[in-house]
Amino acid sequence: MKKITSDLEKRIKDLKKKRKAIILAHNYQLPEVQDVADFCGDSLELSRIASQTDAKVIVFCGVHFMAETASILCPDKKIIMPDINAGCPMARMITAQDLRKLKQKHPKAIVVGYVNTSAQVKAELDICCTSTNAVEVVSKIKEKEIIFVPDKYLADYVSKKTGKRLISWNGFCPTHLKIIPEDILKKKQFHPQAEVIAHPECLPAVIALADAVLSTSKMCQFAKTTQAKEIIVGTEVGLIYRLKKDNLDKEFYPASESAVCPNMKRINQEKILWALEELKDEVRVSEEIRRKAKKAIDRMLQII
Repeated sequence: MKKITSDLEKRIKDLKKKRKAIILAHNYQLPEVQDVADFCGDSLELSRIASQTDAKVIVFCGVHFMAETASILCPDKKIIMPDINAGCPMARMITAQDLRKLKQKHPKAIVVGYVNTSAQVKAELDICCTSTNAVEVVSKIKEKEIIFVPDKYLADYVSKKTGKRLISWNGFCPTHLKIIPEDILKKKQFHPQAEVIAHPECLPAVIALADAVLSTSKMCQFAKTTQAKEIIVGTEVGLIYRLKKDNLDKEFYPASESAVCPNMKRINQEKILWALEELKDEVRVSEEIRRKAKKAIDRMLQII
């Protein structure tokens, strides 16, 4: 088995060079995918890396909206997904038509949208945000009415941190909802000295038990700088692999072993090889949508 894996990795490396490609992997991807990636990170972080590289082809190992974001920021590059069916349930919970109807009900509202949305939804936003900067983005908005889509739990967290009332959408991450307060309390019984970190997509009751509420990229930073030797991690289990790899002297425990995103696990080394061989499936956002969506992302980058 080991020989097959090493052969695969060599073929991927050779093809990557031939295609002038780089491989980007989200923090929730399988270990074997992270192992062959040139960069691992969160969705916007990876798209910004893609825009700064001179690679002709970007193999994006993540879910569909992430590849779309890369296309928005890198119109001159070919964005390939090793599994085109890897989607995000939260991103699918709101459409551009849904958002237009909501905007009609609140014509004076400024519209803030999580990066976990389709390109069509981003094209309807005034400003984009990430789980890292959502609080900062909303705190800098002067308008009284603010629409926040699609994650109601991230909206709740941001509202509490900023003191601003948000008009939220009934969207959520099914994976983060698998983490419940009892999971944290149980893990704390076994690891009383451990610090608890949680993603802001988690339930408010889970967030209330956390020592720090962080995006995946901020969790990676936190793990390196904290004095704690044990950390309970309240997010998708895929992040544990990177945390352990980067911090050999520390122990990490998933808040819940059931917090697995099936879409993030669709990609493997075989599919990466096929993607490099056939240069498909390509994700390309139309120029009209791309320009509109990029304005929302650019505005975010200007104010943070």
